[in-house]
Amino acid sequence: MSEQTWQKFRSSGRPQEGRRRVVAAAAAVVVGVMAMGALAPPAAYAAGRPDTVASGRSDSVQQGLNALVHSDGLPAALASVQDRWGHTRTYTAGVGDVASGSEVPVDGQVRIGSNTKVFTAVVVLQLVGEGKIRLDAKVDTYLPGLVRGEGIDGRRITVRQILQQTSGLPNYTNYLGDDVRYFEPRELLDLALQHKADFDPGKKWAYSNTNYVLAGLLVQKVTGRSIAEEIDQRIIKEIGLRHTYFPAPGDATIREPHPKGYYQDAAGAPLVDVTEMDPSWAWSAGGMISTNSDLNGFFTALLGGRLLPPAQLAQMRTTVPAGYPFASGARYGLGLVSTPLSCGGVYWGHGGSFPGYETRGGVTSKGRAANVAVTIQPTDEAAMKHVESVVDTALCGR
Repeated sequence: MSEQTWQKFRSSGRPQEGRRRVVAAAAAVVVGVMAMGALAPPAAYAAGRPDTVASGRSDSVQQGLNALVHSDGLPAALASVQDRWGHTRTYTAGVGDVASGSEVPVDGQVRIGSNTKVFTAVVVLQLVGEGKIRLDAKVDTYLPGLVRGEGIDGRRITVRQILQQTSGLPNYTNYLGDDVRYFEPRELLDLALQHKADFDPGKKWAYSNTNYVLAGLLVQKVTGRSIAEEIDQRIIKEIGLRHTYFPAPGDATIREPHPKGYYQDAAGAPLVDVTEMDPSWAWSAGGMISTNSDLNGFFTALLGGRLLPPAQLAQMRTTVPAGYPFASGARYGLGLVSTPLSCGGVYWGHGGSFPGYETRGGVTSKGRAANVAVTIQPTDEAAMKHVESVVDTALCGR
């Protein structure tokens, strides 16, 4: 795909990616290469249907999801809210399949995009705690000679800088070609290294998926095992995430009940089913699949100290100001983002975007967790703000 074609995929999960311009060529590529059809919304979706909380009780979160479907025109919205005692309430709105009008699976699986970065960062920081990686060591210490390019030198970039998005490495997703295919991780890194550095290491902050592909390669070199295996053993199995996984090479499916994900060229245009897609282009920067409730469990365990020693968790929560594409006031730690709440304080999470899906959410210092997913990447800023507003409502307990 051209740079413009991949623009909608560009940051694989940045919390404000709804702001990016979605181009018409993308739908043609997805339909042509992946043989997916364009779908017009069924009458139930177009006209709106009653939606209820899974428990049968309507509240402000449910009202927010309903508005995302009926006012913003999103095919489906799902949410899971967990209180500080671990009690969970799940919500759905819209339809899981616009062709059949089927119901949205309660707490269905979705592609979580750049929430994957937090999993990758946790593994790196666990290795730091084990003395196998040093945060302020240069990348070349572990991957000698691998990171070289115009203004790019792994002897000048630290592990901390790749986790905090201050390395200056160009974002490879700006330069993906025309193929929707399987990508080797080294291909993604090499694609970035063909372009000059965005800035000198440590001088600025800029979101780049290349940082987290490099982090995945670093984990594999140090451990001798794949990043997927490390995430599975160190996080997924450790805290019992039953509906979360890192897709195997070539696996374009979503294993468990899930709402279909869609792409729309422009408001009112037909919806294109993009549910099945090889996620290798996102890899350790954005390729994982999970549910809202599992994400709540993950962020709760992380901020509760169950995945990292206190020293490494403190490093993860040491932040710098994050500009575009994050919300005003957001700050970026080591793969973890703090976002201000309207009721005061912040919540810790990341957010994720992948063709067909957007996810937002995290956990507060008081232990309340919420995640929201929608089944299309919104093409306007207002819709994305509405998604984020539902998260804010859920975390503020309104």
